[in-house]
Amino acid sequence: MEPIIRLDSVSFSYKINEKTSVSVLKDVSFSIFPGEYVAIIGHNGSGKSTLSKHLNGILTPENGEVWVHGHNTKDSKKKRDIRKAVGMVFQHPDNQIVATIVEEDVAFGLENIGVPRDEMKRRIDEALNIVKMSEFRHRPPHHLSGGQKQRVAIAGVLAMQPDCIVFDESTSMLDSFGRKEVLQVMRKMNEVGMTIITVTHRMSEAAEASRIIVVEDGKIVMDGAPRDIFKHKQELAELQLDVPSVSQMAEIIHGQYPDFSKELIHDDELIEEVKKFTGEEVI
Repeated sequence: MEPIIRLDSVSFSYKINEKTSVSVLKDVSFSIFPGEYVAIIGHNGSGKSTLSKHLNGILTPENGEVWVHGHNTKDSKKKRDIRKAVGMVFQHPDNQIVATIVEEDVAFGLENIGVPRDEMKRRIDEALNIVKMSEFRHRPPHHLSGGQKQRVAIAGVLAMQPDCIVFDESTSMLDSFGRKEVLQVMRKMNEVGMTIITVTHRMSEAAEASRIIVVEDGKIVMDGAPRDIFKHKQELAELQLDVPSVSQMAEIIHGQYPDFSKELIHDDELIEEVKKFTGEEVI
């Protein structure tokens, strides 16, 4: 299977002035394949957000290459194809909302690329339905909650029909209800085949993914399934990262009851394990 995105030995620095630059990414290589749900995690300043901006050509490597469907992100003539293939949802939904009515905002990108009116209507209806915002289509976005605004921003990207969507800290400014709304949308999109990449500092969100990439000091230091990554509690702690609260709770209970699994990362797993032990009158 060919990857959607491939990074080959990518390095990148931010220039502070003529003589000074700060190295942020250092020889990064990995691939993203169709249908994956990938979480990129790392503490503040690790380079994860800079990395995410390389995935659709917002930033281009100082050294190395990024390929999207075989197009080099350094090729300015391929920028439109690259952005159509890989959409981005950012931290602040207000920065992506440009219209005064929800459905007009979702239509904005489609109008820019000349999508026919009938096709545009179909895509808008479909995108709003996926994010469960159809009933708000005639509302002004500034009347919506943070989670609802972020769902409108997602709908605008969905309407462009990308193969992959990158969520760059897209839930960090939301309350718990808003985060839950957005995570449900991400999960639903992945279930129907959309490739999802989420950059997050919340371990419970990373646990939703099928693969986690851990970034530290601009390098990839771990790459694997969430359950495997979260086994490395000591290494994660040294990287200023935690494990999901479910995992912490499971380990505490395991300390009292060794038969209680400590390899839990999801809320429903913890509930099921507690039910099992309650039935056996262990707890």
